[in-house]
Amino acid sequence: MGVDKELLKAGDGTTFPKQGDPLTMHYTGTLASDGSQFDSSVSRGKPFQFVIGIGQVIKGWDEGVMQMSLGEKSILKISSDYGYGESGAGNVIPPNADLNFEVELLAIGTKKAPGFATSGGSSCAIL
Repeated sequence: MGVDKELLKAGDGTTFPKQGDPLTMHYTGTLASDGSQFDSSVSRGKPFQFVIGIGQVIKGWDEGVMQMSLGEKSILKISSDYGYGESGAGNVIPPNADLNFEVELLAIGTKKAPGFATSGGSSCAIL
């Protein structure tokens, strides 16, 4: 299946991430099977920072986020083969789990979405 993107709020429609760009995002991850939340940068109050397209995050993020424009908020529906696959992740994501991530693209490098003020971020990887 891969990744499907469901638009919640349009971005600027012109500024898209490219491989190697540093990104700042907010996200909330849930299991597709029952909607239970396993992680959220929003709950922590700290946006997530990573470099797109180089394997720092799961394949569903690398592919799905590159389809988003600056300021966009979407749901990425990610099949297990584009997520954590047969191994799952710790005790929070079971093996072969399909995932949903509500994601918002806050910044691409130094270009910030309207209304986004940096307040530090976390750089843990979603692998």
